[in-house]
This record gives sequence, C-alpha cells and structure tokens, in this order.
Amino acid sequence: MKKEYLIYKLSDAVKTACKIDNNLFSQYGVKRGLRNEDGSGVLVGLTNIGNVEGYERSENGVVTPIEGKLFYRGYELDDLVTPLLKEKRFGFEEIAYLLLSGELPDKEELEAFRELINENMPLDHRTTVHLFDLEGSNIMNILASCVLEMYTFDKNPDDISRDNLMRQAIELIAKFPTIIAYAYNIFRHSEKGRSLHIRHPKEKMSIAENFLYMIKHGDYTELDARMLDLLLIIQAEHGGGNNSTFTVRVTSSTRTDTYSSIAAGIGSLKGPLHGGANIKVINMFHHLKEQINDWTNIDEIDTYLKRMLNKEAYDKSGLIYGIGHAVYTKSDPRAVELKKLAGELAKEKGREEEYQFLRLLEQEGIKCVSAHRKTKKPICCNVDFYSGFIYEMIGLPQEIYTPIFAMARIVGWMAHRIEELNFEGRRIIRPAYKNVLGRREYTPIAER
Repeated sequence: MKKEYLIYKLSDAVKTACKIDNNLFSQYGVKRGLRNEDGSGVLVGLTNIGNVEGYERSENGVVTPIEGKLFYRGYELDDLVTPLLKEKRFGFEEIAYLLLSGELPDKEELEAFRELINENMPLDHRTTVHLFDLEGSNIMNILASCVLEMYTFDKNPDDISRDNLMRQAIELIAKFPTIIAYAYNIFRHSEKGRSLHIRHPKEKMSIAENFLYMIKHGDYTELDARMLDLLLIIQAEHGGGNNSTFTVRVTSSTRTDTYSSIAAGIGSLKGPLHGGANIKVINMFHHLKEQINDWTNIDEIDTYLKRMLNKEAYDKSGLIYGIGHAVYTKSDPRAVELKKLAGELAKEKGREEEYQFLRLLEQEGIKCVSAHRKTKKPICCNVDFYSGFIYEMIGLPQEIYTPIFAMARIVGWMAHRIEELNFEGRRIIRPAYKNVLGRREYTPIAER
C-alpha cells in the first residue's frame, strides 16, 4: 500500500471515528466549550486575581446583560487606567506589580520593581544564538521554544516555592519583549532582506518604550509608546477562564515547571480564535476599505456586511471579526479604553477618515449581526476590533501582533500559576469525558 494512500485512508476514517451525535451532548448534560445554555461560563474555580463581568445573574438564575467591567485584584480597569492617561505616565509595570502581589506599589516599590525588570531584560547569549537558529515568521512558536530553552539555563527550574516562582515571573515578564523584538529583527533580515539591527534594551525606559526602541530602532512618538503601554495593560489579565490562562492553570495543577506551563499558554494564545483574532480583524478591515466605495454610506456598508454574514463575501466564513464576546454583552471595557486614545493617535497619524470608518463598521456590524442571529441579546465589539488598527498606526508588523498579546498576558499567566500552586486544598484539574461509542468485539487480524 502506498504511503500517500494510507494517509488518505486514515484521514478518511476520521470522518466516522470523530462523529458524535449532537443530541447526545444535551442528553448527558455536557457543557460544550465549558459554556452553559445561556452562554455563561461553567464555574470551575475560584480566584483573587481578575474578574470579567458582562452580565448579572439573579437568585432565580435569570441573566441580565450589563455594561462590561474588568477588574484587576478588585480594582476596576477604568479606575486604574484613567489616572495613568491623565498623568501621561507609563503604567504596565505598576499593573504587573499589582497582579503579581495583590497590592498597588508605592513610589519606592514601583521604582525598585522597574529597576528589577530592566536588569532582567537582556538575554543570555545562548538564547540570542538560539534565536538565529530558529529564524522564521512564526514569532509565537519561536517565543515558546525560547521559553522552553530557559528551563536549561535556570539553576532551579523545578522549584515551585513562592520565592522561586516570583523570580521566574519577573524574568519572564522582562525577557518576553526582548525575545520578541530580536526574533522579529532576525526574521526581517532573513525573510525580507533588510539590514540586521539588534538593539539591546536601555535602562530607565518602560517596557513599552524599550520594545518600540528595539523593534523600530527609536522611530516612534511618545503617543505611540503610551498607546502600546495601554494595550499591554488592558491585555495583561482576563480572569482564570480565558483559554490560555486556563491552560496555564491546568498544567500548573500537575506541578510541572514554569517554562512548560507558560509554553502551553503560548500555544493556546496563538490560536486564531484567541490571541490571533486581531489579525483577522485588520485583514477584514483592509478588505472592506477596498470593497466599500463610500466609507460614510450606511446602506452600502450594511449591504456588504450582510453578504459576509450570508457567506457570500470576503472569506465566506459567515463572520464579522471583532464583533461579539463570550462574556461581555453591552460593551467590552478594553475596547472602550482603546477608543479613548485611538482617535487621538489617528489624528497624529493622519488616519482620521479610517478611524471614523472603523467606528461606523463597529456600529453597523453589531446591528447586522443582531439582525442575522434574530436576537435581542446585546452584542458588542471586542478588544480585537481596535487593537490591530492601533498596532498598524504605531507601525508594528502583523507578525508580532499576537506575540505582543503574549508579552502582556505573561503577567496574568504567572499570577494565576502562582495562585494555583499556593492555595490550600489544591488538586490536579481533571474533568471527565463520557465515552458514547459502546463496547465492540475484537476481530482477529486474519479475519479482518
């Protein structure tokens, strides 16, 4: 039997082997995707770190949509972000301190924490050499590989004591920007024929500033850096139930090492239904800019969006990317925060017309999706709807959109890992699957 035919035969067999009657899920009370019938998440754990609110549930179980809220250690996101924007200061490090420790730092503690991050940003020379061996366009896979390699350089990689976990957390938070920047510069050189410039991180600079310095070689504005800082803040944490954080908690519950657990989280975030969604949105936006002649004509916009929903246009997926969220209903607070500065950035970059078009797409996209689904349940745009456009205005390449998400979320991942390994009564996370195939009688090979 030819190998090619065998592969085809095995693949074709999967159609039957993976077929499960949809009715069986409701029959056995299976919560597919760990979602309840009303769309809310199945409660699988408790946490002190982040909280995502998009609805309220009454005592009799009725779900009521509300304006979205995101809390970091009990503080509402807007309460943390507003002072930073008003004072025009960089706050990602402050938020990282809060998420890791549970408390906001004072000035002395924050300064010491910033210095600790700066000290740990340079890479081990072996990691830098390894990056040249891994050259390629998928920076997420390269990031995961480098994280796993850090295990071999760590003198105490398997220790899950609080002190060691916090040390590892600080090193990972500090090194993610450098790994991503170096990996992209190597890719830019090897795949696009550009000059190779490796700039080492500078002292006395925020993570956002240092990242833009390493990626764009200093060609950025103060507003670019503050915008990136905001993006890092709003993507740093999103509760224990999002796919990548849950992945980190599941793997951590086995007491595996930090690097294996974080590499698993990176693999989860890489997926287009999770961290890769902002690329879907920005590509769709470029398509709509070309297909819609009058960016202010609501009828023309609606007509095309309806064609997309009917799988007649664009990628024929039946989706308007960036519209809808698993938890948020009336609004996604992260998208709300981004719009506050996105208009200011668009004005600086001379892209106000595109910005207004994007806002109109948000408005009409929500309306068209609601009508298509024939639902009165509120639908909002999510954080991905604006983040890709903002990355583009800053001048960042698509290859690092999702890695930047990881650069922010490593804070939340480590906070949840530390919590998973430090609360009393912890147990390995091990849900159940019910086998619905039934028993079969064995047939000897001579009779098959």
